[in-house]
Amino acid sequence: MLEKIKQLSAEISGFNSTKLEEIEQFRIKHLSKKGTIAALFDEFKQVPAEQKKAMGQALNELKTAALAKVNELKEALSDAEELATGADLTMPGEPMRLGSRHPLSIVKNEILSIFTRLGFTISEGPEIEDDWHVFSALNFPEEHPARDMQDTFFITRHPDILLRTHTSSVQVRDMETHPLPIRLVTPGRVFRNEAISARAHCIFHQIEALYISENVSFADLKQTLTYFAKELFGADTQIRLRPSYFPFTEPSAEMDVSCTLCHGKGCNVCKGSGWLEILGCGMVDPNVLDLNGIDSKKYSGFALGMGIERIAMLKYGIKDIRLFFENDIRFLEQFTAAGI
Repeated sequence: MLEKIKQLSAEISGFNSTKLEEIEQFRIKHLSKKGTIAALFDEFKQVPAEQKKAMGQALNELKTAALAKVNELKEALSDAEELATGADLTMPGEPMRLGSRHPLSIVKNEILSIFTRLGFTISEGPEIEDDWHVFSALNFPEEHPARDMQDTFFITRHPDILLRTHTSSVQVRDMETHPLPIRLVTPGRVFRNEAISARAHCIFHQIEALYISENVSFADLKQTLTYFAKELFGADTQIRLRPSYFPFTEPSAEMDVSCTLCHGKGCNVCKGSGWLEILGCGMVDPNVLDLNGIDSKKYSGFALGMGIERIAMLKYGIKDIRLFFENDIRFLEQFTAAGI
């Protein structure tokens, strides 16, 4: 057996080839399960005990030499092909440019994260809606002048069908089907028939929140708004509530935050006032609760809503809303660090 090992060792060390097929045949002949080395390992079982150590060492060295020969020849063949093609396969490849999140997605996710920490559940609904869910169930009677506050895209053949003007329609669907108490936040795209300019667009994005339970008060709303503003804009942020009007809340308010740029001192962004308007809010009107099958004598709630574009413009100092929709890579690349 030792003589066979010496013969195979000489054959292996003397083998040379520049053809892949011949190298593969060499590997199969000596290193496959039915190859010469495997056959020697089978014979090894019959070797006397006093010879096993020396014979085993010789067999392992033979197998190692055969593997090294195959790898050496394949590597030499690869180098030869590389020289023929002129390509250096060891060079690093072209770097892959990482994308970035859209600034609206960054702000939306940040807002949703704040509300989910408060126990709100994310809820979404259809963008094509009917009049009931967008207007009537929210205390917008037919011919009510409040409907003029929102220039709406109606479907000509189906005047009852429209593109939703706010995500409040999702809240209506939730009030119809969701068990009480309700604590929901509804993000989504909305549509209004407005002329496109630096400050307005016919498509924009909203996030609204709705909380309905027993004994919900305006103090609960103010506490939620204060927490939200400080989490989004910083711990030093102050809020201010001004009386306003919305058909679906009573009382209603507009919320301002202290200007994030001048910190309340007055600048051109806040027009010298030191405050920035960011959202509307109020206590859910009892009529809205009753229209949606909720006992307004037992339950109360608050609602709030904001435009994501408005928040992003204030947060990043963006002065033209159209930039969000033009997909200019130079604009979007600025948000790589914040979005990844």
